[in-house]
Amino acid sequence: MKLLLNALLKLTAGLAIVLALIFLPAGTIKFFNGWLFICLLFVPMLILGTVLFIKSPDLLKKRISSKETEKTQKGVIAFSALFFIAGFIVAGLDFRFGWSQLPLWATVAASVILLVSYAFYAEVMRENAYLSRTVEVQEGQKVVDTGLYGIVRHPMYVVTVWLFLSIPLVLGSLWSLLCFLPYVPVIIIRICNEEKVLEAGLNGYSDYKKRVKYRLIPFIW
Repeated sequence: MKLLLNALLKLTAGLAIVLALIFLPAGTIKFFNGWLFICLLFVPMLILGTVLFIKSPDLLKKRISSKETEKTQKGVIAFSALFFIAGFIVAGLDFRFGWSQLPLWATVAASVILLVSYAFYAEVMRENAYLSRTVEVQEGQKVVDTGLYGIVRHPMYVVTVWLFLSIPLVLGSLWSLLCFLPYVPVIIIRICNEEKVLEAGLNGYSDYKKRVKYRLIPFIW
């Protein structure tokens, strides 16, 4: 019951914050792209959270935990929060003042990318029961090298890059996209630090790096 209440509280708080960040700058609730984004993000989130609560409550608990201890990761999270907030605010202002216009096909394509990304997000969590929002080596943790983890070492971050960069396009704002672009170098910093932690504390991770050579993009990096 405590886990359920905590999860619902986090979902409700997140929804309220995003609603405020998007619709207050927009100056109206008649912002179709804003409501489209809310549905595309929070409906799958609710469904996934429900599935995790029923089938894997321990993983749900890890996913809603946000007590990061690594100094580098604390900086990454703080910086990420800033440009996410800026991105939502700019999207609302863009709608209000008409700074940029995106064709319908771009919004549709971005919506499809967001949903597909979320589907892969769920698949990554199915494959790796050790996923948490913090960088850590858990007791009894083992290297996962099957499925998407056999292609790249950080499939979750691949998914989040596609998901987060599709958000401003769903919201119909090119200016907002500029706010979200720094997520790419930030996630690279997170990955480099995370791999140091995993190599130092997770048995077999060094061998895994030799077998799966690429972090995010096959044949590139």
